[in-house]
Order: sequence, then structure tokens, then C-alpha cells
Amino acid sequence: MLYLEDFAPGQRYVSGKLRVDAAAIKAFAAQFDPQPFHTDEEAARDTFFGGLAASGWHTAALTMKLLFESDFRPAGGIIGTRADEMKWPRPVRPGDELHVESEVLEVRPSASRPGHGFVKCRSTTLNQNGEPVQIIVMNLLAQSKERS
Repeated sequence: MLYLEDFAPGQRYVSGKLRVDAAAIKAFAAQFDPQPFHTDEEAARDTFFGGLAASGWHTAALTMKLLFESDFRPAGGIIGTRADEMKWPRPVRPGDELHVESEVLEVRPSASRPGHGFVKCRSTTLNQNGEPVQIIVMNLLAQSKERS
């Protein structure tokens, strides 16, 4: 577990890897984002994506899983307070192997929550070719070692 005081700008964290398959893409989409380019391989061929693509929200959920299983462990959990940026520069496809690289951008104590502060970080989810599939800049709540 990492407390606010343990974070510093420039620190980097890298997650393990996770492979995405067509069944997982379709199952997530069926429940949360049932658009044809996420649920039907044949229908997806005639869309902007030109084939089955994971929902951006599925990519976000996979990113969260990878972050949680990494060494990036803020005390109190990975609690987002605000996203400054969220991009999906390319789709996640069946067979892609994802990992997340995170960089701490800023650390600051909270003015209104004694014993807490904020860690601003950029997390880039990359496929097996090192191409970004999601970029998110988040402000996370972190506990201080000296909680009041």
C-alpha cells in the first residue's frame, strides 16, 4: 500500500498483461454497450471499425483490473475524483494483449480533507504492439500516513 507521501512526480508503474478474446468483448457489450460493432463479428465488418471491437467502457474496466493487480496501490484504494482526459485512440480487438503503464504527474495534499491528498496520474493502456488503446489522466484520492 502506498500513502500520499510515497508518491512523487515521475514515478512509473507497469501492470501485468491480459489477453482479450471475442467472447469477453461480446459478453461485456451484450450487458453494457450492445452496439453491433461490439456484439456481432459479421455486422461489425461493415462499420467504422471494420471488425469486432471492444467497447471503450470495456477497455476502461480492463484497465482498472490491470491497475488493481499492479504495484500501483494507493492507500484506501484506487478512488478517482476527476478525469482530466480520456481517449481511445484505437480499438481493442480480439486477441489483443493489454498492459497499463502509469506515471505520477502531480501530488498534492487536500485543502478540505485532512489526512488525504490527490495523486494525478496518466495511465496508458497499450496493446501487444505498444500502441495506445486508452489514455486516461485521473486525479485519485490517497490517504496520508498522518491521517487526522
